[in-house]
Amino acid sequence: MEVPARTEPFTPTGTIATTSDQRRVVFATIVGTTVEWYDFFIYAQAAGLVFATTFFGPAGPSVALLLSFLTVGLSFLFRPLGAFLAGHFGDKYGRRVVLMVTLIMMGVATTLIGLLPTYAMIGITAPILLILLRILQGISAGGEWGGAVLMAVEHAPKKKRGLFGASPQIGVPIGLLLASGMMAIMSVIAPGEAFVEWGWRIPFLFSVVLIFVGYFIRRHVEESPVFLELEKRSEAPKTPILQLFRKHWLLVIIAALIFAGNNAAGYMSTGGYIQNYVTNPEGPIGLDRGPILWAVTGASVGWLVFTWLGGWMSDYIGRRNTYIIGWIALIVGALVLFPLVNTGEISMIFLGLMILTVGLGLTYGPQAALYAELFPASVRFSGVSISYAFGAILGGAFAPTIATALVQATGTTWSVAFYLVGMATLALIATLLLRDRSGIPLGPDAEEEQAKSPIFGHSHAK
Repeated sequence: MEVPARTEPFTPTGTIATTSDQRRVVFATIVGTTVEWYDFFIYAQAAGLVFATTFFGPAGPSVALLLSFLTVGLSFLFRPLGAFLAGHFGDKYGRRVVLMVTLIMMGVATTLIGLLPTYAMIGITAPILLILLRILQGISAGGEWGGAVLMAVEHAPKKKRGLFGASPQIGVPIGLLLASGMMAIMSVIAPGEAFVEWGWRIPFLFSVVLIFVGYFIRRHVEESPVFLELEKRSEAPKTPILQLFRKHWLLVIIAALIFAGNNAAGYMSTGGYIQNYVTNPEGPIGLDRGPILWAVTGASVGWLVFTWLGGWMSDYIGRRNTYIIGWIALIVGALVLFPLVNTGEISMIFLGLMILTVGLGLTYGPQAALYAELFPASVRFSGVSISYAFGAILGGAFAPTIATALVQATGTTWSVAFYLVGMATLALIATLLLRDRSGIPLGPDAEEEQAKSPIFGHSHAK
């Protein structure tokens, strides 16, 4: 009897992955990262709209705003801790368990922020508790991303890694869409002072529902086939982080710089800067909250589309070429953003944000596949997580704070535009330093090939 040929795609380790398995992984990574980043962005939105007055008001308007944005950036300083912990345990015990822990940790922290008393109620204890919960969010975010992208990319067919890797990336703009949408809805339900008094809390409390949804979906996803093969061979390293920095420290720095350029521009909206800039009653525009929240919500759809497009393009023209096109688009977007925002017309503000999302998406969609193909299987979780965390610190951590300080010092938003152009240019240079490794084998049987340095001028990891 003739045995019919198998038509299912093979995973990087050679085991069969059915189409239904792949769909489940893609769906789970999108939902999981959406929940995580909804929580993260809700905080950034509230920092720009509410926290300056409710938690830092006694410091005075200008200082309170800086302090509020500093708490957005503070969490980024703890992302490396989350990345170190997640990378260590993810390379030793698997991607799946880390994803479950980070999801619950983020959701609990977000829900508790929604229950916090304000400064007027309990004094200095209020901002202290707020900062502690924001730190917990940072640790969770630092560990989440690496596990999500590896689950997607390591399950993917070789020729579709960019597209599969875009699935957790898409969860980020969807998280922004939900966060901005929830805030916009609450600005209608609880307008004016009601929004400051209680309306902002509802989106935070809604996180408890998302925890259960994300947990239910993720618990039914199989472990990464690459890790299963490592575990089967008993090749999981005892100290993956030490091996990473001993052999691949320069690669971590270059990979971090690539993400920094994207993250700095992205946090103009996701970090709450644009929202505050156009709604500040003492600023040059003074719009109501509702229109800008709806504009950011709409722009997040553009970010989603171009993120998906970036992942798809990278499977056809390579990760490196897609990034180069993306950096050029991002530089253009940074230069036109504030001239359009400063018109004060919501349609022009929306157009500026949409133009910015072209470069944001094209330099974000391929990132999962790019990072996964840069690092050897044995230290891959550590490599992608730590590079991502350091890039977030260099790029997005204090971008809203830097932008606020630049405008206060120079009196013009051109200083912010030049700052964003500088970050994108630095990221473009970092991209040009790397060879394209699209399609390189990801399994542990190709560890020797993976260990060869992708940096021009470096033949092998030292």
